Amino acid sequence: MSATVFIDGAAGTTGLEIRERLAGRSDLSVVTLPEERRKDAAARAEALNDADFVILCLPDDAAREAVSLIANDRTRVVDASTAHRVAPDWTYGFAELEPDQAEKIAGARFVSNPGCYPTGFLALVRPLVRAGLVAADAALSVYAASGYSGGGKAMIAEYEAPGASAFRPYGLGLAHKHIPEMQAHAGLTRAPIFAPAVVPTYRGMVVEVPLFLHADWDAVENALAKAYADSALVSVANGDIGAIGIEENAGTDRMTLRLCGNRATGQARLVATLDNLGKGAGGAAVQNLNIMAGLDPVAGLVL
Repeated sequence: MSATVFIDGAAGTTGLEIRERLAGRSDLSVVTLPEERRKDAAARAEALNDADFVILCLPDDAAREAVSLIANDRTRVVDASTAHRVAPDWTYGFAELEPDQAEKIAGARFVSNPGCYPTGFLALVRPLVRAGLVAADAALSVYAASGYSGGGKAMIAEYEAPGASAFRPYGLGLAHKHIPEMQAHAGLTRAPIFAPAVVPTYRGMVVEVPLFLHADWDAVENALAKAYADSALVSVANGDIGAIGIEENAGTDRMTLRLCGNRATGQARLVATLDNLGKGAGGAAVQNLNIMAGLDPVAGLVL
């Protein structure tokens, strides 16, 4: 008998992406509520407690409320909100982050799905901190641009209306909610400067971390290659290219990492490309669900 999955918030952008990846699968059965009962508290509580797995695609406060409604010790949860990403009693759902992270996810009851920007940042930085190539107290900056779908239905409507802004930097107060997640899971003692922006493309993301490498160039290349050598979703590509498109991995659940820059000066640009709705959201949630259910980690994903 297939395991049951309830997506709380299935009508949102991330929820729809997850439903697409689970459609037609025989190893998992998606539980849905009738439209008229979708916001009914009693119906939601029943679904949350009846399902084997729950994926929360909700605002932070609603996600916390949903967890509080689970009255059994059996239902397992993947939370795609920001609510639990640095909570000590939740397992961080970035399977490639550490050598044993997938094993931790497999045994966890509560898993927090990574943010889209932190996914790119951590994929680039965490292996280097772990290898001692980037100091834990390094003063890092991260620049990123995302497709407007990451802002949900309101931003999608705004960007698809006439006269929408072409390029919109935000988080200018340097207190973006992704920063604690980046710092904690990279193993940094100081918060990075995070400079995100939205651009007029529906999906896709570029995340960049500039570094002075000097004599460590080859070591950085080797550390990244080693960290993702066995990954089906994360690859390290040649950085000796003229430009990188934001839509390089759009429509997939892949992520590509590159070390670009000038070896002579030691000035480097670490760059990650991913789909903000794929590896940055819905694809990662399905990957975590697969791992927790003991299934092929990439089942249903877009490779």
